[in-house]
Amino acid sequence: MAQIELRAEPRTVLGKQVRHLRREGWVPAVLYGPGQEACALQIQAAEAEAVVRQAGTTHLINLHVEGQKAPVNAILRDLQRDVIRRHLIHLDLYEVQMTKAITVEVPVVLVGESPVVKRGEGILIEGAQSVEIECLPGDLIDSIEVDLTRLTQVDQQINVAHLNVPSTIRILSDPEEMVVRVNPVSAVVEEEAVVAVSEAEPELVRKRKVEEEVEEK
Repeated sequence: MAQIELRAEPRTVLGKQVRHLRREGWVPAVLYGPGQEACALQIQAAEAEAVVRQAGTTHLINLHVEGQKAPVNAILRDLQRDVIRRHLIHLDLYEVQMTKAITVEVPVVLVGESPVVKRGEGILIEGAQSVEIECLPGDLIDSIEVDLTRLTQVDQQINVAHLNVPSTIRILSDPEEMVVRVNPVSAVVEEEAVVAVSEAEPELVRKRKVEEEVEEK
């Protein structure tokens, strides 16, 4: 997997004063890792946004910190956005060692179409949308694809245990967790009907009570 370049500068502005940095087009960040103290950084907002779009949490980032001779390998562990404007307000970067395994969440991507769903005999029910994996940083993958054409019968499902990944990757999520399943159309219709009745019952009770009160008067 190709690395993504990112430039950062050491940050001396801390606490509430970082608001001024954001107004000037910077995103506060922190770099941390095993056996080292956290390092406060600042990144140009436009570059930070671009790297977040490219890297997500599953790509290696070649982080160049001003004043340091060599770049470090890092991954994006967390990010924060303004709840209204949605722009970045903070990044957490984790420095990795290429010889030590790390754990990350990778998305599950559904591809293809189930023949039984295509015929209108079943409804696709989605479960886990991501799984936790463990691997060396150099073996990171973008996502795990699930081929829906394997679902050829009603009531058939794919669990985490059925996911195909390279031998260099170990899946840590519960192997019995459902990823996707084909339910019969009739079962889905019956379930929706039960929900509709359950939601209607309180209103029917109120209606009967009003009718009884009117009759008593």
